[in-house]
Amino acid sequence: MIDRLFFRNNNNCVDSNLYGTMSSEEETTKPKKKRDNNKYRKDKPWDTDDIDHWKIENWNTENGDKLIGGQLLEESSFATLFPKYREAYLRQVWPVVTKQLDQHKISCELNLVEGSMTVRTTKKTSDPYVIIKARDLLKLLARSIPVAQALKILQDEWQCDIVKIGGLVRSKERFVKRRQRLVGPDGATLKALELLTGCFILVQGNTVSIMGDSIKGLKQASEVVIDCMNNIHPIYNIKRLMIQKELAKDPKLANEDWSRFLPQFQKKNVPRKKPVKESKKKSYTPFPPAQTPRKVDLLLDSGEYFVSERIRNARKTVTKKLNASAKSEKKRLEREIDLGTAPEKKQKIASSSNNADFDVTKLKANLAKRKASTKSKMSDFVG
Repeated sequence: MIDRLFFRNNNNCVDSNLYGTMSSEEETTKPKKKRDNNKYRKDKPWDTDDIDHWKIENWNTENGDKLIGGQLLEESSFATLFPKYREAYLRQVWPVVTKQLDQHKISCELNLVEGSMTVRTTKKTSDPYVIIKARDLLKLLARSIPVAQALKILQDEWQCDIVKIGGLVRSKERFVKRRQRLVGPDGATLKALELLTGCFILVQGNTVSIMGDSIKGLKQASEVVIDCMNNIHPIYNIKRLMIQKELAKDPKLANEDWSRFLPQFQKKNVPRKKPVKESKKKSYTPFPPAQTPRKVDLLLDSGEYFVSERIRNARKTVTKKLNASAKSEKKRLEREIDLGTAPEKKQKIASSSNNADFDVTKLKANLAKRKASTKSKMSDFVG
């Protein structure tokens, strides 16, 4: 009991080596063991260079490809909405789609009320991945791809990618310009991209649908589309792809770096010169411009400032009525001439235009008389 109390009260006297601890100096001097990340990695003699890891094996029930339980345990289904303008086309080609999906034991449904397409597995479905292919088929049909091209996605070699470009550019006008730049004049840029990548590309609305039988070409096409929306012209990427295609033909350059052969395009922010407007040079004057008169000044000059508010408002209403009546009369005459209800006036206008001895001075005198009469009416009212 005394020994225990002694150890409790005299902790500082106890040597640290009794508990197997180590001082700070010894910790620093001790060499640290390096981690061996390849400790459990072993050589794989069956994994050789001649094996293509990207090769997709076809599912063939005749060769013994079967599910473990004989059928799928659960039913899987996918539904896709389609726009209104695709309804007539889908109704026309839906028997062809149904026939192709029946071969893979997939049931489909076209709902015209909700505007949706649905695919689901059945008890006879043997390929577990074919439902994903059927889902991609519906997406491609909804994005305006022809049925003959869209049905190729049911093959194991074909893949697809739908690139959403609607949210990559903020300005609507800029988005339309860049999308048109991707298509090119008469679709030339898009056709060149299809030939280089070996993919089918369709630009529709806010998406770009890409189909191909090689994942490499699919990736290249999607990168060109995204770069185009990020203000990199597709002609630069097309030029790079053309050079890469030629370099791939040479077996000597298969394991070398191609960066020295590829062009490096640098973005240059060159400010555009704004067109200079032709303006007449004003003569220099040291005096400031005259001050614009106020409403009160204009009323003082005309003498209306000293007239009561009631008379002033009455004059405004009279002038408005006179102008309105003149405009209505003018429109009425034009309407009658257009409808042919005033043949006499129409004949007078035609005769006056055809008459070679038309008196211009007489017309001016008539106009002057009308002006004088309107001025006299206004002066009488004001007085």
